[in-house]
Amino acid sequence: MQYWLVKSEPGAYGWDDLVKEGEATWDGVRNYQARNFLKEMGVGERVLFYHSGKHRKIVGVAKVTQGAYPDPTTDDPRWVAVSMVAEQAFDNPISLATIKADPQLEGILLVKQSRLSVMPIDPAHFNHLIELSREETP
Repeated sequence: MQYWLVKSEPGAYGWDDLVKEGEATWDGVRNYQARNFLKEMGVGERVLFYHSGKHRKIVGVAKVTQGAYPDPTTDDPRWVAVSMVAEQAFDNPISLATIKADPQLEGILLVKQSRLSVMPIDPAHFNHLIELSREETP
């Protein structure tokens, strides 16, 4: 089992959109490294949902319901999409500032490759982030 993080500008497609749709197609990825990560996603794997832009926080966890398939937004066979459903919204979203300041999250790709929209998350980082989402933030 692998863990993942996807990023989206909430004005374009946010957590509330995922919840409203039920099952959503994660498409439109046009970065080769992010595409390769999409290809690795497996059914049942958990995905942290990150609001980018001015929000910069992890807001919930989704689950992959269908692995990679041709991206319906293009005729180019190089690009893929996955399907996912919202699993759990965070009562306490985790800000990028909190992530950067936490020594237990050193090396997380969200900080190291900040422009990447799809990335794997180390299981220890994933579990720590879940714990942080349960804590009250000042």
